[in-house]
Amino acid sequence: MEYFINCNTSTLAPYTTPLDELRAAHLYRRLGFSASVQTINAAVGQSADALVDNLVNQALAAPVIPAPAWADWTGADYPADDDLARQLRRTQIEEFKIAYGNALLDQGLLDRLSFFWSNHFVTQLETYDCPQFLFYYVNCLQRNALGNFKTFTSEIGLTSAMLYYLDGVRNRGNNPNENYARELYELFTMGEGNNYTEEDIIETAKALSGYTERGEEGCTQVTFDPAEFNTENKTIFGQTGNWGYDDVMDILFNQRPNEIGWFICKKLYEFFVHPDSTNDEGGIAPQIIDGLAQTFIANNFDIAPVLRQLFKSQHFFDDTAIGVIIKSPADLYFNFVKESNFAYDDMDVLNYMDSCSLIGQRFFQPPEVEGWQRDRTWINTNFIIGRWLTMEVFIDRFFQNDPEQFRTLAMDAVGPANMNTSNPEIVVRALVNKFTPKGLLTDADFERAMDAFKIDDVPEDYYSPDYIPGGNSWWVLSTSMEVPTQVHVLLRHLSREPEFQLK
Repeated sequence: MEYFINCNTSTLAPYTTPLDELRAAHLYRRLGFSASVQTINAAVGQSADALVDNLVNQALAAPVIPAPAWADWTGADYPADDDLARQLRRTQIEEFKIAYGNALLDQGLLDRLSFFWSNHFVTQLETYDCPQFLFYYVNCLQRNALGNFKTFTSEIGLTSAMLYYLDGVRNRGNNPNENYARELYELFTMGEGNNYTEEDIIETAKALSGYTERGEEGCTQVTFDPAEFNTENKTIFGQTGNWGYDDVMDILFNQRPNEIGWFICKKLYEFFVHPDSTNDEGGIAPQIIDGLAQTFIANNFDIAPVLRQLFKSQHFFDDTAIGVIIKSPADLYFNFVKESNFAYDDMDVLNYMDSCSLIGQRFFQPPEVEGWQRDRTWINTNFIIGRWLTMEVFIDRFFQNDPEQFRTLAMDAVGPANMNTSNPEIVVRALVNKFTPKGLLTDADFERAMDAFKIDDVPEDYYSPDYIPGGNSWWVLSTSMEVPTQVHVLLRHLSREPEFQLK
C-alpha cells in the first residue's frame, strides 16, 4: 500500500467553510469510530467550530462504564477451587470486554480517546489477570481522557494494573525498582532521553516507592505501605527534598513543561492527523505541534483545549489529511458497523474484539510497553489476508441475519431524492463514497465495483428503461428483489480494496 508523505501546509487557523460530506465524514472517522449516513448528513453544512465544540462537550459529559457488581471483590469472593475461580475471572473479563466494546461504538470521542490512552499508558492484562484491576484501569482512562494530563498521569500510576505491570508493587524503599520511573519519563511524559538522566530515574524510583501493600488475598487493590517508602532526600531535576509520589508529579510538570507539551501533542497529532509528523517534504507538522503544545501548557495541561484547537483547524480539514491513516483492526470492524448501521448484539461486539486479536490488536494486551506501533504495521501479508477474510465473514453474517438492511443502507446512502433510482451508478458511487475516505483511486477501480454490484447472472439491459414496454426500468433500488444481494456483493468487493483500509 502506498505510504502517504505529509505535505499538509495548512495552519491552525480556524476552518470556517461549512462542512461538506467529505469533511464531515473525515471528522467522525477521526474523532470516533465513524458514523452512520444520518449522522454525517446532519453534520453537513455545520461549522467546524460548533460541531467540534458539541462533540468535545458530549465527550466531557459522557458517562463512564458503571462499576460491575464484582468491581471491589477480593480473593475471598471467589470460589476456593482455583479452576473455578479462574473460570469466573475469565467470565467477568469477558463481561467487561463487551461493555467496553459497546462504549467504543456508542461514545464517540470519549472512548476513541480512552482507547488511544490505553496505547499510551500501556498495561497488559495477562500481567495481573484481575477483572477488578482492568475495570479501575479503564475507568481511569475514561475519566481522564479529555481532562487534565497531570492528574491523569498521577492517577494512572496508582492503578493496580499499572503497579503490577511496571513493577511498582516491587518498588521498596530499601530496594528501589526503576521500571515505572523510567517509563514515566521515556514513554508517558517526555520521550526517550529527552532532558532527564539515569540519576533522575533512580531518584524518582525512590520517591515513588511504598505502593506495595497487596493484602493477603488475590485481586486486592494495591495500597501504600509507609514502612516500604524511601525516606531519604532525593534530587530530581535539580530539586532536593524527601520527595514522595505527589512531589514527583509536581516537579515533573513544573520543571519539564515544554518537553511534556511537545511529546504529548506529537502523539495526539500522529494519532488524529497524520502518522508522519517530522517530514521535510513541505509540510508544517512541527509548527502545528508547537502551536498545540503552547495551548496545552497555557491551559495547565488540560487536554480538551488542545483537541478543540486541532479539530477546528484548517490543518485538520486539509485535503491532504483525509484518508492517510491506515485503519487499526478496531477501526476496520467498528467503523464498518457504525457506517453500515447494521444491527448487532453483544456477542457480535465480542466477536469483533476477538477478531482484532487475529490481525494484531489484542484488546487490553498491547505487545510491549511501547504499545501497538500502528499505521503501516497493521498491513503485512498475513494481516491483510486476515482483514479481508474476517470482514467478509462479518458482512456475510449481517446478510444472513437480515438481507433487507443492505437495501436500507443503499437507500440511506443515495438519499431521499434517489430512493427509487434505476441507475446503479448512483448507488455504487454513494456506497463507495460512504466506505472509503475519498472514493476509489481510478476509473477502472470504480468500473470493477460497478461490475461487482451488477452481479453475473443479471443481464446488462436489465437496468435499461427499454427493458419493459412502456419505458419503465426493470430495476429499481427500492423494490427490486436483487438489491440486497447486490449491495452485499459490492461490500465484499470494497472490503478488499486498498482505499477501504484507510481513514
